[in-house]
Amino acid sequence: MGGQYRITGKKYPRMRRPRRHGRLVALVVACVAALAVIGWGTLQLIDVFTGGRKASAADSSAHCATGTAAQSSPSPASTAQALPEPAEITVNVLNATPRSGLAKQTADELKKRGFRIGRVDNATKEYDKKVKGVGVLLGPTSSLDTALRVLGTQLPDAERRTDARTGKDVDLIIGDGFQQLAQRAAADQALADLSAPKPAPSTSPKGC
Repeated sequence: MGGQYRITGKKYPRMRRPRRHGRLVALVVACVAALAVIGWGTLQLIDVFTGGRKASAADSSAHCATGTAAQSSPSPASTAQALPEPAEITVNVLNATPRSGLAKQTADELKKRGFRIGRVDNATKEYDKKVKGVGVLLGPTSSLDTALRVLGTQLPDAERRTDARTGKDVDLIIGDGFQQLAQRAAADQALADLSAPKPAPSTSPKGC
């Protein structure tokens, strides 16, 4: 061989491959990137087991508080209904049975319980001897959920009906099955429950 690689004596030139600096740089960059990814993953794990858990608990508490507040807010069904007092209701007591004296006896008892008494008489032809149950509570359409409900506490098993009358008076028509009005204590309790119904029970969201 000639030139700079010419062999002289017993010494031989060493043939070295050129160093590849690019491969070394790429290896360093890859190591740095791997370390960065590992560090980011570690931070995420720490957040999950510490801060993330606290945030979840806070969100759950806020949700439960919101649900409790919503449940504790009174709904229209749970508030006391605006029903008339017995003294504001005029009742006509009519006897549809062959037994005499029932209308007056019943009217006297209703008066003691605070109701205003209107007519005390026999029932009209439409109902006379035709009411097989304990009685019929009859009034205008507007009285179905007001005056008739209040009067119904005195005779719970009576049928409620409405007609086309224009006045506010209501009728208690005594039927064949009538024995007496509800016991005073029971009627008073029913009236109190009607005026101030209890709210329906509600359940909290799961996990609260």
